[in-house]
Amino acid sequence: MSTLEEHVDIAVPIDAAWERLHDVEDYPRFLDGVRDARAEAGGRAHLDVEAGGRSRSFEAEVSDHGDRRVMEWRTTGDPRLAGSFSLQPIDQGHTRVQARLEYDPGVVREAFGGPKGFAQANAIERQVRGDLEHFKEYLEQQR
Repeated sequence: MSTLEEHVDIAVPIDAAWERLHDVEDYPRFLDGVRDARAEAGGRAHLDVEAGGRSRSFEAEVSDHGDRRVMEWRTTGDPRLAGSFSLQPIDQGHTRVQARLEYDPGVVREAFGGPKGFAQANAIERQVRGDLEHFKEYLEQQR
């Protein structure tokens, strides 16, 4: 199992970032490859994703630790992925968003294709970093 952690500092208060993170329907606006997303009952989310020339649908369970500003998620089927978003206030108007992704490189390659080994790790890192930057742009434009 591999773990990736990335973060971005965003010029919005923590409450605004926390609220937008929970707007699942807006994920296609800042997550590359997500074509459709919707919240479902029971702390679940459905995402339609296109990556590596392949389309997939995912169901994910989402759990909130609002007192700590942590949202954890995991897919309920294949490929098995898990992760979290952690928000930390920097000051009154700025928030650090940290993303953590846990994945099996072989499973991701099987599900989406793409490079192997170090090249795959770099591609996933670029994707997560890019998504965080898009989230930052999206939130800062909303101000």
